[in-house]
Amino acid sequence: MAVVILSSFNIMPIAGLAFVGAMVVTLTGCVGFERAYKAIDWQILLLIFGMLGIGQALENSGAMEALVGGVSTHIAWLGPFAVFAILYFISMVMTEFVTNNAVAIIMTPIAIGLSTSLGVDPRPFIVAVMFAASASFATPIGYQTNTFVYAAGGYKFKDFFRVGIPMNLLMWCVAMVVIPYFWPFNPQ
Repeated sequence: MAVVILSSFNIMPIAGLAFVGAMVVTLTGCVGFERAYKAIDWQILLLIFGMLGIGQALENSGAMEALVGGVSTHIAWLGPFAVFAILYFISMVMTEFVTNNAVAIIMTPIAIGLSTSLGVDPRPFIVAVMFAASASFATPIGYQTNTFVYAAGGYKFKDFFRVGIPMNLLMWCVAMVVIPYFWPFNPQ
């Protein structure tokens, strides 16, 4: 509760408060060090650190700028909303075959680059990637929970398509209305 309350009053950034909260919980014995250590998903951390390294390499080498520049020259004429919709759609499709963390790490710099090249606020583009990367409904391989349910429930791949594709399209339509409402494309 202290972490949430203190972060709501901007006493300290939430990342720092979460770290302090985790230390307090382990030092007071509420959660043992061994249990806390086992709770860390090391594969996710390695994936994130690896993708951050790849992202930094893409940025330093100029590959990200070339990618964004190449893409934006072909779709910039469509306008911010269409680019926003395309970005959401690509992220949504990617998350069906790659983990949501990887999609977010790969697509966020692209979203920022595209929005900057269009001269609009990057926040709606980042939020679009965040939501699209979390909308894995159409395959059992895009998200861990889907895989667990797929194996345990005896579902078929087509069961995920049948239910998941309409859910993905519904989320896409809702996101196209809601995200720009709360985070408009106002020029920077």
